[in-house]
Amino acid sequence: MDDALQVPHLRATADLELRPWSLSAADLELVREASADDLIPITTVSATFSREAATRFVERQWQRATDRTGYPMVIVRRRDNTSLGSIGLWLKDIDEGRASLSYWVVRSARGHGVAAHALAAMATWALEELHIPRLQLYVEPWNRASIRTAERAGFECEGLLRSWQKVGNRRRDMYMYARLATGTLAEADRV
Repeated sequence: MDDALQVPHLRATADLELRPWSLSAADLELVREASADDLIPITTVSATFSREAATRFVERQWQRATDRTGYPMVIVRRRDNTSLGSIGLWLKDIDEGRASLSYWVVRSARGHGVAAHALAAMATWALEELHIPRLQLYVEPWNRASIRTAERAGFECEGLLRSWQKVGNRRRDMYMYARLATGTLAEADRV
């Protein structure tokens, strides 16, 4: 019996979709653009692009679903099938009733609300369909765009976690944002 998580296709807006990763030219181009982007941590995407490295990155995303550790997805603009970014729901703490989310959007797609719409869609699906009581994400204090993204998607800041996470070769402070299954503001009004 196949125990892998089934990564769904989710509609974020009329023109944005979240879908499983593939070895398509669009997804490999997304990894290429991300590898050259200094705002996307090098721990998620190789800093040096090659087709082999991009293929290994996509295969790691598939493995996460196979291992039941998360739902990795690509953010896609439907009208031209352009891959714009990545979003994932991670289940490491699911036994505690919580999951975490992460996302990135390449430079060419920033500033258009893509990440906020994708995050809102993923969070709504996780809360309503998977019945996860608590979702959380972490944002570095300097990352004003990601803070706005989290807040537009209905997440609320709960505090600063000092020296919380290693990014590159340095420990970084992170704001913790959360969205709960109950007691949150209306998500539709946020995005």
